[in-house]
Order: sequence, then C-alpha cells, then structure tokens
Amino acid sequence: MILTDNETKIDLLNNEAIAKTIIELLCERPERAVTIGVHGDWGAGKSSILEMIESGLAFKKDILCIKFNGWRFQGFEDAKIALIEGIVTGLIEKRPLLTKTGLAIKDIFQRINWLKIARHGGGFAFTALSGMPTVDQVGAVVGNLKEIYADPSKLATKDYYDKAMDSVQGLLKPGAPKNIPEEVEEFRKSFDELLKQADVQQLIVLIDDLDRCLPDTAIETLEAVRLFVFTAKTAFVVAADEAMIEYSVRKHFPELPDTTGPRDYARNYLEKLIQIPFRIPALGEMETRIYVTLLLIGAQLGENDPAYTTLVDAARELLKRPWQSAGLDAQTVKTALGEQAGAVQNALILSDQIGPILASGTQGNPRQIKRFLNGLLLRHQTALARGFGDEVKLPVLAKLMLAERFLSRLFDQIASAAARSQNGRCKDLAALEAAALEEASAASKPKRAGPRVSVVADDKTIAARESEDSAILTEWKAADAIRAWARLSPPLAELDLRPYLFVTKDRKDYFGAASVLGRLAAVVEKLLGPKLAVQALDGELKQLVPAEAAQVFEELRGRVMGGDSFDTAPPGIDGLAVLVRAHPTLQINLLDLLEALPVDRCGPWPASGWEAVIKDTEAVLRFEKLLRRWSSSQSAFLKATADAALRTRTGRR
Repeated sequence: MILTDNETKIDLLNNEAIAKTIIELLCERPERAVTIGVHGDWGAGKSSILEMIESGLAFKKDILCIKFNGWRFQGFEDAKIALIEGIVTGLIEKRPLLTKTGLAIKDIFQRINWLKIARHGGGFAFTALSGMPTVDQVGAVVGNLKEIYADPSKLATKDYYDKAMDSVQGLLKPGAPKNIPEEVEEFRKSFDELLKQADVQQLIVLIDDLDRCLPDTAIETLEAVRLFVFTAKTAFVVAADEAMIEYSVRKHFPELPDTTGPRDYARNYLEKLIQIPFRIPALGEMETRIYVTLLLIGAQLGENDPAYTTLVDAARELLKRPWQSAGLDAQTVKTALGEQAGAVQNALILSDQIGPILASGTQGNPRQIKRFLNGLLLRHQTALARGFGDEVKLPVLAKLMLAERFLSRLFDQIASAAARSQNGRCKDLAALEAAALEEASAASKPKRAGPRVSVVADDKTIAARESEDSAILTEWKAADAIRAWARLSPPLAELDLRPYLFVTKDRKDYFGAASVLGRLAAVVEKLLGPKLAVQALDGELKQLVPAEAAQVFEELRGRVMGGDSFDTAPPGIDGLAVLVRAHPTLQINLLDLLEALPVDRCGPWPASGWEAVIKDTEAVLRFEKLLRRWSSSQSAFLKATADAALRTRTGRR
C-alpha cells in the first residue's frame, strides 16, 4: 500500500474552491488578457489545482486549455521558443480544421522558424523585453547562416538551409524597414488571426513546474509569457513557488539596480507579470488529520471505491469549516463506509496520533505528509518481509519516525540508549513520558479559586526530582517540542525498541559504534584521551570532511552527556575543543551542548577555556549570554567563574 505522488483531480485538500474561483475569473471576461499565479511551496498541490481547472473547463467548447510543463523542456536550447511553439501546435492539435486554412498557420510558423534560425545564427538575443529583431539584425543573421552553410556539421542539410532562408527572408519586405514595436505587434496580429480562424473565444495556457526549472529556463518561459500578456482572448495560469521564481530572477539578472534591493526587484518582476496571485494555504492540524485519514483509507480501498467517494464528500463538508470540525471520527467513517469501516480502523488511529506533530513538522505540506506515510508503510512492509512484522506496530513505528524526522537528536539519543540496553528500553524515556503526561493532566484540570497551601512543598518536590534527572532527561524536559512528542500515544517506555531500530537501519545502524562510525571510531577514541594527547590531533582532524567532523562531534557529545557527571570536565570535552577549533562550523553544535548542561550540577569548567574555540561574532555573543545566565546559577564555582569571565571580556573591550 503505497501513496502515489502525482497530481490528482480528486480533491482531498479542499483546494477545489481555488480552482473554481480561478475558472470564474477566467470566464467572467474571456476577451481579456490575464495572467494568474497559483503559488505555494514545493508539494503544496499546485499541479492538482491545474488539473481541476482543466477538468472544470473541459465541457466548454469555445474555450481551449493547453498545458505546458516547463520542466520537460529543461534541456531545450530556448525555452521561450518551446513555449511559443507549444502553444501554437497545441492550438492546431485541438482545432485540426485549421490546417485547411493554411495562411494563418504558415505566417505564424514562419515567424517561429525565423526565431529558431536566428537563435542558431547568433545575430541577436530575442527577449520579450526587447521584442522582435530589426531588419538590420535579420540581415546579419542571414549573413551568418551563409557562413555556417560552409561547414555542413553546423547546418545539417541543404534542404533545411533553403527552407530556413526562405522563412527568414520571406518575412522581409524590401524597402519596408520595421522597428521593434511593429514586429511585436505583427506577431500578435498573426496569433490573433489564428485564434479567430480557430473559432476560439478564449485560449487558456496552464504552465506547471516552473519552479523546478533552472533559473535561465524559468526566466525564458516568463519572458515568452510577457509576449502574450496583451494578446486578447489569451490567459495564462502559472503554477510556481514565488520564492523559487524570485531566486531565478536574482540569478538571471545579477547586476540589479542600486535603487532597490535584490529581493524587491525580484518581487516587482513577478508582480508585474502575475496580475492575480492565489496562495495555497498550508494545512492546519485538523486538516492534516483528515488528509492523513483519507490518504490511508484511499490507499487501502482504492480511489474508485464508491464508499470511499462517499467518505471524501463527507470530509470535504467538514473541511469547509475546519474550525468547527472534530475531524473524521469513527461514526462519520462508519456511516460512509458501512461494512468496510472495520478494516480501516488503523487509519483513524494513526491520523489521531501523528496529525498534530505531522502538521507542525511538515508545515502542512501535502507532499511531505505523503513522503512520511510512504516511509512508514514501506518500513512496516520490510519488517513483515523479514519475518518480524508482528513485533513492529504501526502506531509505535509512527511515533518513533516522528522523532526521527523532526527531532533527530532526540531519536539518536533514544536509539543509542535502547540499543545498548539488555531489554531494548530507554530508562530516561520512561521519566520523560511520565512528566509529559503529568504536565498534560495538570493543564487539563480546572483551576480552583483560593490560596494554594502546598505551593512551597510542591516546588521543593519538583526541585528535588529535577536534581535527580540525568543531563539528557533535563535537556528533553526543557524542550516544548520534545514534551509534546512524549505526550503522544502510545507510550514507548516499556517497549523493546530494538525491532523498530532494526527497521530504521536504512538511516543508521545503532547496534554498534564501530558499524556506524567505521574508521572514525578510532578518531573518537583518541579524542577521549587526556588533554595533552588530543592537542596533537589538530592536523588529523583537519583532514576530516565536514560531514565526518559532525559525526565525530555527535558521538563525543553522546559520551559527554551520557556520562552524567559534570563536577569536573567529562572525558571528551578537551577532544571537542580541538575538533571545533579544527572545524569552526561546529561552534553552534558546541554552544548547543553547553546550553544543555545541567547548570546546578556543574563545576567551573564550562565557563572558561573556550577563547581559542568560540571566535565567530554570533557565537561569541551567544556564549556571553550563556555566561550571564551561569552567573546567576546555584553552583557557586560555576557562578564565580562565569562572573570572572564576563569581567575579563568587558575589560578587553
């Protein structure tokens, strides 16, 4: 059961409202030239909206829809000509009777062929900004073509050459030089005549995947669109991520005016071309839960199942007012699916469990949601094929994969602890889940009026409990996202996680440091040595590529935090200092570690000795902020050292 990632006419996202609105705008004044943008992040559903627009206009005989995928023409030498020719050939294919009235077709293709030959002749640079070339430019191109003919490898055959020359020179009338605006106007007149003979009241061009193209291809396509912007009865619907198009503009026009910033210029370029923009909104938590449920049930029953169609209709009613909806509950599913409802209970359970964090982690992006679900289903199928599928429950695997995907450090810490444990459990995970559930329970209880007699006792109890926490557990409890993940059901503390870790071996093998680190395991062991020994490793560490250095850092970080003793500098701290000095990009990782230390259990060592390691301006400011926090800690030694370090830094300034 795998979820396909193709555009679809089945609306699971309630985006049909956008498609209907665009269709109404297009049909309101078909004689008007208009350009409409459908904007959204990669995977937001832009292609599906174009499918809905095409489907919604299919029954209108006087309206023609032509689709153009810019990505498919990525390798073409001139995307502008590819779009222009694609529009004309698409028009002729859908109106085959045009071939009987050959004058308009001949004229328009002569002009397109002229552009092709001129492009190869190198006589000019055609853009919609400069319009068509002048007569002098045409003459230059003809001359270049004659020179090219001397080398048969540059122009394939004499027949092709003769046709090219006829096409080019046929556009010229002796003694009638034309300027650029006149040439542009003649091209548009030829196109208007073609629409008239085709008996088309409106031509709608749907342009997709423009944001997947290289910058030059994207800009060339937009330049071709500009050529048609003022052509009556012609409309464009351009589906693209605004940020990617702005990036293409900045890359294509590197020398932007001094009067405006690069982003403003790129934004103005896009806004001048796109007259009416539509932005696809991201899915919220409730919409994500409904979407996940529909995806899983659709994959199981098939999209053509009548019962599934009934369920989709019910879901779309709920999506009209998601702020009033509780989602697709069991009763709604049972009513829609009837006898088949019992077979899809896992879909309901999964959507309830993973909806909240999946909505946040993917920013409500439908493609990212599909990718997560496909990874989940594939891993479960792999476990079944290997013979231990009964030990891998989908809800448990889903919760672990949420941590793997969106809280990767948490997942690594849980996985490492479970892999080392004899029963495959993570001791700190039990305490984390218990604390998270206690927090949720306290938040759900109504507040009682009157004084709280036991406040002091409660605070003392909490303080005593936190003083017993390991460093990793303290770090987990301090993170809102981790506590939210821990509250998800099912609880994992009492489960043997080793089968689940084995299923995730496609990402990382947690059953042995040597298998994970390979040759880097020896480097880690060296960095755990005494200070004088690790100082000599600077040259060796500089030979590591950044990815290897980051891997070594994370292994050392796990050893430091897992040791759970911070009165003196733990083994590995000196090694981390040398490693970060050799790879300054790891300063952020080092500061993350220092901020995660259990301050009230630390000796003085975290506040000193980093002058040659933490040097970047932003990193220094962040460290000084950390020193100020330590200067008010309950650890007397750390407080004194932090105060002294701050005074020294202030004195240097």
